[in-house]
Amino acid sequence: MSAITDRDLGPGGIRGYLAEFRRNVLRRHPTMAIGGGLLILMILSAILAPFLFTVDPIALSPIQRLRVPSGDHWFGTDMFGRDIYSRTIYGTRISLVVGLAAAVLSITIGLVIGMTAGYIRLLDAILMRIMDGLMAIPGILLAIALVSLSGASLITVTIAITIPEIPRVVRLVRAIVLSVREEPYVEAAVAAGTRLPLILIRHILPNTIPPLIVQATYVCASAMLTESILGFLGVGTPPEIPSWGNIMAEGRTYFQIAPWIIFFPGALLALTVLAVNVLGDGLRDTLDPRIAKKM
Repeated sequence: MSAITDRDLGPGGIRGYLAEFRRNVLRRHPTMAIGGGLLILMILSAILAPFLFTVDPIALSPIQRLRVPSGDHWFGTDMFGRDIYSRTIYGTRISLVVGLAAAVLSITIGLVIGMTAGYIRLLDAILMRIMDGLMAIPGILLAIALVSLSGASLITVTIAITIPEIPRVVRLVRAIVLSVREEPYVEAAVAAGTRLPLILIRHILPNTIPPLIVQATYVCASAMLTESILGFLGVGTPPEIPSWGNIMAEGRTYFQIAPWIIFFPGALLALTVLAVNVLGDGLRDTLDPRIAKKM
């Protein structure tokens, strides 16, 4: 087998591809590059947490309690002597897992329901009234109720956060389907006797993907915020699992004498949510042809 050369990648080779990427993405859409870069750093820190000079995030050391940030404890310690830096880095895993899982689940379920409601008119009224009922309930209250009934766990929190996000995805997909189903190529497929599943997959599904990618970033950011709120209220993940919400909830009593307990996890939460939102704005500018033409 011959080695892959620059010729295999077309004119310009690897250098030309990288130059085109910088020109079309990094320069025209710098927000997407910035948001993506920050998000990649957060993901890497979550994956490589054991190798980033961290210690056991649940190890107690009463002698080291409420120590200010220093060379030994970069983010200080809490009231039990636990290292805030380690707990914050490991807490990144919880927020990212919940955010990504909620985005994938809500987009997948919402896509199926939205396409069904948008194309099958008999089911439209029934499904959309159910979605309207779910949207009438504040998402945070619904999540608190579900966690209180089922018990605090990572899976329960993820499901509780996902359910309020589904109706928003359904309404987005339904609106797209209602518009696309009137297009001539869809009507031609119906006239040709194409089966409904093939029409949905071949002609309608591709039109929903770009908006859903953008929507997924906003769902991910919202899910991370909701998870932190649930943890701060004491109905999120169990206390033995370090998460940004749990850390800030434990530090609120000591805020006046040890503000670093809340500051560092709060700062990383804000930075991560900002990165996801900025990435979503950049993807919107890139994938929306109306905006792309103006740029």
